[in-house]
Amino acid sequence: MSATQGERRRERQMQAPRSNRVNLAYNDAELTIVQEAAKRDGMALSAWAARKALAVAKDQLIPVSADARDVLTELIRSRGELVRIGESIGLIGHSDTHPNAPLAKKLAEAVQRVDRATLQVMRERVSRW
Repeated sequence: MSATQGERRRERQMQAPRSNRVNLAYNDAELTIVQEAAKRDGMALSAWAARKALAVAKDQLIPVSADARDVLTELIRSRGELVRIGESIGLIGHSDTHPNAPLAKKLAEAVQRVDRATLQVMRERVSRW
């Protein structure tokens, strides 16, 4: 796909021309994955690879595998559902004198466990870099 077919080119930095080149090598399966990612973002392959590599190097982007991303997504979704359930049955924000205080306490503990699990998955991803 050429730039005229809807791809975005990486912005050029006017103050510092990019004269250094880096060669990348992929097997067929890896190349397909990278091409699809670039296509998904509407970018040329080399522009996409350069932008992502620089973002990772600057700690602006932390790569997360699809599996870890799915786990994080599910943890975040689960936390939201727990909070919504608690709000809908009137358990969130009430004192210990509420008739359902024991259930409210269990719900708060469940939210805290999900929060801890989410943070742990995030820490594990960061520590790999």
